[in-house]
Amino acid sequence: MPDKTTLSNDIDPNNRAIADPSIRDLPKGLLRFRRCLIMLAHLACFVAALGLAFLFAFNMQILRKWFIYQFPILLVFFIPVKLIVFGWFRQYSGWWRYVGLSDLLQIAKASLVSSIVLMVLWYGYGLFGQHVVPDSAIEAVNARTTELAQQIAEAVSDEQTLQLRQELSNLKGLEDILEVSRMTQIMAEAEQHPVNSEQRLELVQRHLELKETQRKIEGVIMLDLLTTIMLLAGLRMLVRLYHEEFFSETRGSARRFLIVGAGNAGEALLREMLRRKDVQYEVVGFIDDNPAKIGMNIHGIPVLGNVDQIPAICKKNDIDEIAIAIPSASRKQLRRVVQVCEGAKLRFSMVPSLTDIASGKLRVSQMRDVDINDLLGRDEVKLDLGDIEKYLKGRTILVTGAGGSIGSEMCRQVCAFAPKTLLLVEQAENPLFFIERELLRRFPGVQMHSLICDITDKERVEQLFSHYHPEIVIHAAAHKHVPLMENNPGEAVKNNVLGTCTVADAADAHGTAGFVMISTDKAVNPTSIMGATKRVAEMYIQDLNNTSKTRFVTVRFGNVLGSNGSVVPIFKQQIAVGGPVTVTHPEMRRYFMTIPEASQLVLQAATMGQGGEIFVLDMGEPVKIVDLARELITLSGFRPGEDIEIEFSGLRPGEKLFEELSIEGEDMLQTRHPKIAVWKNIPKDRDTLRKSITELVKIAPTQDRQKIIDAIRTLVPEFICQ
Repeated sequence: MPDKTTLSNDIDPNNRAIADPSIRDLPKGLLRFRRCLIMLAHLACFVAALGLAFLFAFNMQILRKWFIYQFPILLVFFIPVKLIVFGWFRQYSGWWRYVGLSDLLQIAKASLVSSIVLMVLWYGYGLFGQHVVPDSAIEAVNARTTELAQQIAEAVSDEQTLQLRQELSNLKGLEDILEVSRMTQIMAEAEQHPVNSEQRLELVQRHLELKETQRKIEGVIMLDLLTTIMLLAGLRMLVRLYHEEFFSETRGSARRFLIVGAGNAGEALLREMLRRKDVQYEVVGFIDDNPAKIGMNIHGIPVLGNVDQIPAICKKNDIDEIAIAIPSASRKQLRRVVQVCEGAKLRFSMVPSLTDIASGKLRVSQMRDVDINDLLGRDEVKLDLGDIEKYLKGRTILVTGAGGSIGSEMCRQVCAFAPKTLLLVEQAENPLFFIERELLRRFPGVQMHSLICDITDKERVEQLFSHYHPEIVIHAAAHKHVPLMENNPGEAVKNNVLGTCTVADAADAHGTAGFVMISTDKAVNPTSIMGATKRVAEMYIQDLNNTSKTRFVTVRFGNVLGSNGSVVPIFKQQIAVGGPVTVTHPEMRRYFMTIPEASQLVLQAATMGQGGEIFVLDMGEPVKIVDLARELITLSGFRPGEDIEIEFSGLRPGEKLFEELSIEGEDMLQTRHPKIAVWKNIPKDRDTLRKSITELVKIAPTQDRQKIIDAIRTLVPEFICQ
């Protein structure tokens, strides 16, 4: 069967007619008979291709021998065969202005199949043609040929001789193609005569003449293969060239465009932009760090310089937008481009994946804006999917905080491994409603229950565990906003400490196999009440593991991009209203990780835990918050410090300049995964720990900040309250 994934042939003409301005410009009559017009165009190409094939076969000479009879006779067979084969390859339903390599490949396939069919028919004619061509027809032609030869001998004028010779030449071509069907018979008849007899020599000579005719026609069929491809491909390319070069709209209002990357992706993007008349882009030039490419032209567009020269090039050429056409670019390379362009009022875009480019499916509409995730995210995490599947598949999984940014992503990741049941536990009803709808749509085969529950409500938590008997608990519920928890310290204790203890105790009591608590880098040498309460929760989890059949593990990581209340969405909101963007301190640094990456590493760490470990995720290099603000402003098409101001507001309560989170050092043990380490710590005496936690929980409802801080310090001596 032919390949049915061609670029343009699968497009719905009706939809295209609505969406494509060039189609709307066509007369309605032409559009209605479009398929007929395409078939007529193919028909004309088939006729011309066969004519060219004969010319090539006969040294570019138009001879009456082939032109009068052989050409039209072969055409009678070529036309239906080609029309049928090209129709089977769906060549009458494509939009030629969108022609690509896949279309040309389909033309070649259809032409090759047509030539094979025609060659088989021609060979079959040579072997079995006597059953098709009657003897009477050949005898009539032979008689007329003999008669013409006699008339030429008796002709009395040059004009008469010329006219008779022309008719004889015409009939000679017809006689040859008809008698090809008698080649076997002629040779058999020759063998019946003596070796040196005149009759045998005449018959052998005639067989050789017919053999030459047969080979000529074979050559014509093979040449027709090439001329058909050439003409049909050329016709399609002319249509595309017409739309790109001669039918494009004026570009006075076009956005001036600069493409970073003069490679395959950049060339494909330029080709698409030149083709699209409805997308108002004027490509000014390319940028590439390869010195050999600078000064070269791609489709007439020059390579103007390297990345460091972008600001000067943009200013000189009045550039509006930059497209980064390097799909394999690292985050560091992308950040370099954006940082170099700070101060230039530009928009940044990226091309899609290498797969789309390689398949010829790159479209301008598929380009997307460069996002901060592109600059701060890291390379794809390599996971041991077998271990994670073994850990989750066919089990009942309970996720607390399922409506939050981390909890919801944990649910998505878990569903991918086909759990038996997913229990979504959340206190806020709206986030729970939306994540349930999403999961039901994306994972219809996973059974799930949405459960409204305050994790500090011991009776409700017990009810859920006794009814559903979860086998794995992923505890993501927590109060995470540092300044809010400084002003509401009792709530931090209730949710982060009491809530964790309640869920952990229920898991222990009901024989849950595994319990994973998601913690934070702010629990390391905490300076905030939020971080300190998470550290207390870690201590309780570790202690409970010592006497429980449940494997309790903790996973620490830093900030995640795009999470609720994180700095990135706040900055975006401030930019949207025109600024200013507020940064607490010029030297403040934070670790960042994408939500999917953090969730994947949490699951990986959970499979590695034997119980009691505090796993620490590799967060990469810390990022200056002020640099992050500048990059977001630049990506939004504004100039930091000019269009959007950056203001420093000072450290808020509980904040510190640097978060301490590293997987290297004397207190760290490496695991088999390069991005996960285990933090070594000295466990606390159980009686002292539980007594102090009980006291802390009692004080929490009073919201007495100083008493809560003093109670926390008995548990976490390294807690430094600002």
